[in-house]
This record gives sequence, C-alpha cells and structure tokens, in this order.
Amino acid sequence: MAQADSAGLARSICDAERAAIARALNLLDDHRPAAQEQAAQLLQELAARCREPHRRLVGMTGPPGVGKSSLSAALIRVWRERGLRVGVLAVDPSSPVSGGALLGDRLRMKTAGDDDGVFVRSLSSRGEFGGLSAQVWPMSLVLLAACDLVLVETVGVGQREIDVAATCDTTCFVAQPGSGDSIQFLKAGVLEVPHILVVNKQDLGSLASRTLTELRGALGNLHPDGDWQVPILSTSATEHTGIEALADAIEAHHRWLVERGELAARRRGAQARWVLRRLEQEYGRAGIARLGGEQALLARLAASEQNPFSQYETCRGQLQATA
Repeated sequence: MAQADSAGLARSICDAERAAIARALNLLDDHRPAAQEQAAQLLQELAARCREPHRRLVGMTGPPGVGKSSLSAALIRVWRERGLRVGVLAVDPSSPVSGGALLGDRLRMKTAGDDDGVFVRSLSSRGEFGGLSAQVWPMSLVLLAACDLVLVETVGVGQREIDVAATCDTTCFVAQPGSGDSIQFLKAGVLEVPHILVVNKQDLGSLASRTLTELRGALGNLHPDGDWQVPILSTSATEHTGIEALADAIEAHHRWLVERGELAARRRGAQARWVLRRLEQEYGRAGIARLGGEQALLARLAASEQNPFSQYETCRGQLQATA
C-alpha cells in the first residue's frame, strides 16, 4: 500500500466509512510481512489525523455466563440513544480446530442490525492468556479513529486473565449474583482490574442484593490507580434497569482521566505493554533482558511516538543486530 493509499484509507476511517473500517481491520489481522508494513503506515496516518481525547475505550469483563454480552447490548442501545457511534471488539473462545471464534455473531445479531452507528468485530482469543486477542490493541486504534466509543468484551476473566485492564481506559467487572467466585476473583488479584463493579441480573432479587452487599463489604472502593472512587452498581440487562447509571459511571471515569491529564499516558502505557508482550512471545525473557529489561523497555516504548507495529519492528531490529 502506497503512502497515498494509506492516507486515503485513514481519511475514510476518520469519516466512519464501514467498508474502510472493515478493510483496515482485515489488514491488521493479516500477519504477512507486507501486510504488517502496510498496517504500520495506516496506524501512523491515523495517529496524525485523529487525536480525539473525548473518545472512550471501555473494557467489559467478568466470569463466563455472567451476562456480559446482554449487558453490552443494553449499553450500546443507551449510547446510540445518546448519539454516540460505537465500535465493538467481541473476543470469543477459539475453535481448537480452525482457531476461529466460536460465538462469532452473538453481538452483531443483537445490536447492529441496520444501524450504521454500530460496528462489531468478533475476534478469536487464539489461546491468548488474558481474555483478549493479540490484535485488540491495534484494532482498537482503528475503531477509536472512527467511533466515539469502543467497547472490548473479553472471553471471561480468571485470576490471571486481566489484560483488559492494561488495555482499556475504563474497565467494568461484571459479577454473578450468588457466585462466590466473583468475590474470590476480586480478592485474589483481580481487585486492581475494575474501575467500575457491576452486579448484573438484578431481576434475581435478593440473590443480587446479597452479592451487592458482599462486594461492598469485601472491597474498599478506592482504586489503586489513585483517588478514583470505584462505583458498585446493580443492573438488569433483561429488564434494562441500571443501564443509564452504568453508562454515566463510564462517562464519569473518562472525565476523571481527562481532567487529571492521565488519558494519553494510560494509552501509551497500554501500547507499550502490547509491544512488550509480542516481543516476549517471540524472544522470551532473555530477549527482553537484551533490550534493557522490562521496566526500561516499557519506559522507552511509552515515550515513543511510533505506532505499535513500528515500535515492534524497531525492537526486533535491535535484537537481530545484537544476535
């Protein structure tokens, strides 16, 4: 793809043209070297054209079966009623045979329909630890250029599956009423994940109320990030109750990040961790040590203005030069 083609595609994405968005996401999912070089050019063009601090990147996580997809669909309806264009990256379990997503069209059928203001992409986790696909970060950059809000829904969360918190601006943890597992997850290391806690299925009555009380009693509401007070909310996706309050809480956390001047740094850190993870998968801990160690590399990447593919290739070049 020539630079002029990259510029034209970037313009079309910023104009929210669906065909251009789909083409860009396909390009990012193509692992051939030529495609990755084209993807790097495109992301560089998007970074130059679309720096919009009002756009939000939101993660939705929680144990399997908690109703994340239904809650996401309810949230999308609220956001659309508020005039927001929404992009969705729905990460599904992988087929052990094809490597493709098993639940592919679940959100598309529920929310998109003929609505040009919603763009849904299903991704396979492909065995990635952390409940996310490897391509979530670069794909989120494309969708942030085209949409007011990007929602990332994970496969499901466990004690180690917390990558969503390192990727998104705002992370919502959805708890299952009557399930001690949710509270145990939070106590055993996932406490640092959520900026917002949600007990879904409020329509279950006393069971949901008891879980809400248990969460409030088990957790302090000050997030490790700083002085953000973590709201603990109750929702019912089926009865569409509490959804407006959840959307308001997500907006409030975004404003908090912007007012403190933390949004840009948070996203640079997310990109740095994405590059670090890819390098670690290819070169192991020894390769990271040759680049100066994890903390030094993260600091260097976070200070860089390059797109993630260019950062990755720069580091690979350094490793190959010292081999």
